[in-house]
Amino acid sequence: MRRLTVGALRAVLVVVLAGTVFVQASMVWALATDPEEGSLPLTPLRVITILGMVAAQVATVCVGRLVTMVRRRTVFSSAAFRYVDAVIGAIVTAALLWFAVTVINAPGQRADPGVTVIMGGIGVAILGVALIVLVLRMLLAQAVTRDAEASQMQTELDQVI
Repeated sequence: MRRLTVGALRAVLVVVLAGTVFVQASMVWALATDPEEGSLPLTPLRVITILGMVAAQVATVCVGRLVTMVRRRTVFSSAAFRYVDAVIGAIVTAALLWFAVTVINAPGQRADPGVTVIMGGIGVAILGVALIVLVLRMLLAQAVTRDAEASQMQTELDQVI
């Protein structure tokens, strides 16, 4: 991976991580202050928002670790799988949280049920992203296997020569 690409991706990851931490801290502060002073009530949507940001943070940190592994040329190892699995878990969690938002929002959309259908479709699309990452995980597994086979063949060839 080129330095510019890695640098740009890391900058985006830092901005996403810092932004979500800032919003979470602001929300927790607003929820924790005295209700008489105008604090926000704890609602399911606020809880879902905080949990959604945690899922985004998990995915961001794991992608950052994978980028580091790519830069160090160690991504074709079994250690990469735990990060990819965590990204898949974070995406599935985000989809489930989105479905929860859809269910909470649905009663207010009786006059226009198309919004609920669209929101459900977005949830399915998020699950589709998780499936794409799962397919990429399978490709990584094949690459790790091929890399191990190539290393073994190189060792055998070195012994022969």
